[in-house]
Amino acid sequence: MLQKTVKYHQDNHYLLLTPGPLTTSHQVKAVMSRDWCTWDDDYNALVQEIRQELVRLSGAEQLYTATLMQGSGTASVESVIGSVIPKNGKLAVLRNGEYGHRIQRIAETLNIPVVALDSGELQPVDVRDLEELLKKDPDITHVAAVHCETTTGMLNPIQQIGEIAKKYQKVFILDGMSSFGGIPMDLEQLQVDFLISSANKCIQGVPGFGFILSKREALQKTKGWARSLSLDLYDQWNCMEENQGKWRFTSPTHVVRAFAQALSELKAEGGISQRYQRYQQNQQLLVEGMRSLGFECLLDDGLHSPIITSFLSPKHPNFEFKTFYNNLKEKGFVIYPGKVSQADCFRIGNIGDIHPEDILRLIQAIEAVSTWKTETA
Repeated sequence: MLQKTVKYHQDNHYLLLTPGPLTTSHQVKAVMSRDWCTWDDDYNALVQEIRQELVRLSGAEQLYTATLMQGSGTASVESVIGSVIPKNGKLAVLRNGEYGHRIQRIAETLNIPVVALDSGELQPVDVRDLEELLKKDPDITHVAAVHCETTTGMLNPIQQIGEIAKKYQKVFILDGMSSFGGIPMDLEQLQVDFLISSANKCIQGVPGFGFILSKREALQKTKGWARSLSLDLYDQWNCMEENQGKWRFTSPTHVVRAFAQALSELKAEGGISQRYQRYQQNQQLLVEGMRSLGFECLLDDGLHSPIITSFLSPKHPNFEFKTFYNNLKEKGFVIYPGKVSQADCFRIGNIGDIHPEDILRLIQAIEAVSTWKTETA
């Protein structure tokens, strides 16, 4: 059985139309064939180059510093939540999907006082509610929000959130997991103190570590605040600073090398602005093609991100998502199930090494597998 499964995956390559892990280039995959030593000067120099490039992409090189953190993107979120809020701090979370809710759960697990403003899954977070909350509750010290909430594919108004957070002198934490590297942003202009993202998102690397872009001044205040040893953000950053790229504990060397290659490919593509244009074109072609086949979007067009889009499942008695999924997989495309409690839907991402011609092939494949339209109930 195992041999059959392995052969299936070898003979049937597919594109990942998900919010990450995502489809990577052949070159990103190829560089992982070489082994690296975590103590080697060449490897640590590569880590430093990555950190410098990430800071450059932040738009404010003099203010920010980069820290790489082992684990999933959620581990990096937990590193920030558990490291930058002092013992007498309190967190406000703007929530309109699973990933805002996850920030809340992290804070609750770490016994950090937290209040959540929930605007529901189908609306952007409400900045007016945030201002009212900050007026009423002076104990709040930090505000956290998700930029691209991939539960639905919605973009949240981070410019306004940052303005209100700073109006009341709060530290602004931004989950830019599914947006950094794919959507142009200037962190200084957005007034972000800590941004969190992951190697396997819009930079188009592979899973294994996340990264945090921090205002240097804000990070330096947090020494000794961490509630975890392995996820201590300040100590991880300080080790990399003092030891020229050395991680405190064993780093995912192959993943780091793949990420360096992915950063090179981002630059060769023309930077974030060009990648953003490709993602936008992908998403627009996707929506147009799906509508031509009779599918409807979950969100209004003005709320869409260029990252991932939710589509309502057809109201047909013979439509079954698992069958739809498997049939598309056989044709070389893997999509994502829905995560919304209020609607029966599924999601299709268009980030990664995905191009307009891939989206057009996807639409043809969806049309071919939409057999329920011709089946009798």
